[in-house]
Amino acid sequence: MNILVVGDIVGTIGIQELQRRLQKVKQEYSVDFTIVNGENAAEGMGITEKNFKDILSSGADCVTMGNHTWGKKEIFKFIDHPKIIRPANYPEGVCGKGYNIYKCKDKKIAVINAMGRAEINIMTDSPFIVTEKIVEKIKDEADIIILDFHAEATAEKKAMGYYLDGKITAIFGTHTHVQTADEQILPKGTGFITDIGMTGPKDSIIGMDKDAALKRFLTGLPERYKIATGDAIFNSVLFKIDDGNNKVNEIIRVNYN
Repeated sequence: MNILVVGDIVGTIGIQELQRRLQKVKQEYSVDFTIVNGENAAEGMGITEKNFKDILSSGADCVTMGNHTWGKKEIFKFIDHPKIIRPANYPEGVCGKGYNIYKCKDKKIAVINAMGRAEINIMTDSPFIVTEKIVEKIKDEADIIILDFHAEATAEKKAMGYYLDGKITAIFGTHTHVQTADEQILPKGTGFITDIGMTGPKDSIIGMDKDAALKRFLTGLPERYKIATGDAIFNSVLFKIDDGNNKVNEIIRVNYN
């Protein structure tokens, strides 16, 4: 089983790059199932229904979210769609699903989305406790369990890796928009990478216009972010999973710059 995870889609440029690249990548790497993080698809802040449909039509099987889940109000119209997953550690009663289980070939693939708390100013429950409870609930139902951990702090992501090592198939980080080079299989068999990067404007500061971002750093004054223009990058990671034991046996970073 080959599972591809695509880094945060940033703006229209990111969606267009996904449309241009994804089917070719899936064909080249014999991809069976694709997860795309879409929380920045609406010009950096949330996702619209059109964005969601465009991502699915590009070849995604599941769209995960993050701290900008509610950035566009129209998400409430489609948040219950089975192919969109919001962070599971929002308080109980929040609409939408924090995980779902999908059938692919003869396997059942569970996708969980969780959000970190370090340096993210959103009131959420503990991602560690919430994800562990979900894993315990579904471990006999799903063959493969994948976690998109949307978090700022590298240490928090790595901690989650060791916390769930051996309990789930793979963990990949999103949110920081810079792909890390630490792909590894942890001691108890879980595939891990701190961050899978982004799909969006290349000549930018994590997808944003350089001048606007620099003004914030140089003056300390508020400046409205806007999406950068120009060429795009495509960041993704492939988890190759053994069909016999459902464990990751290889991790490949797949990028186009």
